[in-house]
Amino acid sequence: MLNRILNHLEEWLITFLMGAATFVIFLAVVHRFASGVPVIQDTVVKINVSWAQELCIYMFVWMAKFGAAYGVRAGTHVGVDVLVRALSKDKAKYLIGFGLLAGALFTAVIGTLGARFVWENGFHYAFMHSLLGQDVGDVPEGPTSPDLEIPTWIAYSCVPLGSYLMCFRFLQVFWGFAKTGEVPHADHGHVEGVDELDETEVLAHGPTSAAAQGGDKK
Repeated sequence: MLNRILNHLEEWLITFLMGAATFVIFLAVVHRFASGVPVIQDTVVKINVSWAQELCIYMFVWMAKFGAAYGVRAGTHVGVDVLVRALSKDKAKYLIGFGLLAGALFTAVIGTLGARFVWENGFHYAFMHSLLGQDVGDVPEGPTSPDLEIPTWIAYSCVPLGSYLMCFRFLQVFWGFAKTGEVPHADHGHVEGVDELDETEVLAHGPTSAAAQGGDKK
């Protein structure tokens, strides 16, 4: 149940960030071109969208971090498996398991380093002083971004959050591999909603003709 909720949150966050970033970029482009239209340029130039580029950069970084975790869960990451395929199944499973655990270790280290950086970059002050109201002495408040003027630790927090989630996904895949011997694998040639045609029919009539016959059968 909790894993299902986490899966949905992960997918919703990635979808929202992708859609929002595209929308913001679209508005920024429209604003740039509208600024050159004589009839409306005096009104348009008064609208400040200098924050759009910075916001989109942050959203794409967040999307990349959580998208990487989703890629581990769905098996969409590109990998070099020449050595794995050259080994027997009994020997290959040890190499696959090592690779998954190495990925978990690497992302755990990156997440820990990222969490330390975020803590020292202003989250310590925000948590202890702003949230708990304690005196933090000489602890710095932390820098803010140039355009959005938000604490930079908010933007950088995607590093520990995304890395720890990716670490969890590596461990999750490893656990499933230990029980079933299978890892997630995405078929990059498969298109959702398109029925698979009989291979002999494609070879006999060609892809265009076979696709037309497939549509007639429906």
